Parts: sequence; structure tokens; C-alpha cells
Amino acid sequence: MKIHLYYIGKPKDKRANALAEDYLGRAARYAPVETREIRPERTDLWARHPSARKVFLDPGGGAMDSAGFAALVSKAEMDGRDLVFLVGGHDGLPAGWAARADALISLSRMTFPHELARVMLAEQIYRAFATLRGHPYPR
Repeated sequence: MKIHLYYIGKPKDKRANALAEDYLGRAARYAPVETREIRPERTDLWARHPSARKVFLDPGGGAMDSAGFAALVSKAEMDGRDLVFLVGGHDGLPAGWAARADALISLSRMTFPHELARVMLAEQIYRAFATLRGHPYPR
């Protein structure tokens, strides 16, 4: 299993990427992790990752706690299926993409800058792996 994180657009504050990369570096001990900033009009996630489970972050998505997120990662591992995560841009997800996602999740009912969403998602990915491997980090 491999984790693919896609971000629409570039962050205004590069320090957010540094924090996210720290967590993703930790997660990479458990599974390969790849990140990319994309332009939606030049990217077809469905053609690039036809069998991966596509999980998009959306304010209207379902609420998920850390245990549920770990279960999502565990299922992908058990199925041997890659996970594709997408953090939308300042205008959200491109038209029509939400309907094609395998899952829409919300990190919080509060509104956060997209830079923080990158960090929060990266931390949850690391937390999920640490939880599944019995690492003391999630305490």
C-alpha cells in the first residue's frame, strides 16, 4: 500500500509544508508516502490511480474520529489498496470531483486555512499508522 497526498494549489506559508512533511516522514516508516501540489485541469487522479481509494477532504464530508481514520487506513492495508487523499484549494474541490470520490471526510466543522489542513491530515496519517502498530505516540 502507498499513500498519495495531493494538494490543490501552493501554500501561502511554506512552514505548513515543513510541519506536514515531518509527520509524513514519520508515516513513511510504515508505508511509502508521496505528496504533490497539483492543478486540477492538468491532473486526472482516476486515470493515475485507477484502483486506489480516493478520499477527499471537504467541509461537507462525514465526520471521522482518529479511530475511524485508523480503521480506514487498516482496511486499505488489508486490501492492499493505495490511498489517495486530496486537500482542495481555496475554492474547495473542483466541480464534479466530490461526486467521484470514494469518501468525503471533514477534518472539523470549524474552518481552517488549507495550510493547516495539510498538517492535520499528515498528523492523522501518522497517528493511524502509530495506532495500528502499537506505537505509544497516540496516547
